[in-house]
Amino acid sequence: MPKVITISDDVYEKLSKLKGSKSFSQAINELIEYYNKSRKGRVEALDLIFGTLSEEEATELEKEVEEFRKGFRVREYGST
Repeated sequence: MPKVITISDDVYEKLSKLKGSKSFSQAINELIEYYNKSRKGRVEALDLIFGTLSEEEATELEKEVEEFRKGFRVREYGST
């Protein structure tokens, strides 16, 4: 069943040139398959989106999480 999606004009132009004689669906599907096969692509994308922490930053974050968790108490099952 066909679906309608909205993309910006610049993305449309890029995809239109990239697809050649293929349909947009075929071109998008090939891009997705290529992306999924490339583990490096996924790691780079996640790194770009979320970044990485230095050892110092990771240690500091662990300390902050530990302190945050100390503020909670564990309740027994059935207690209110």
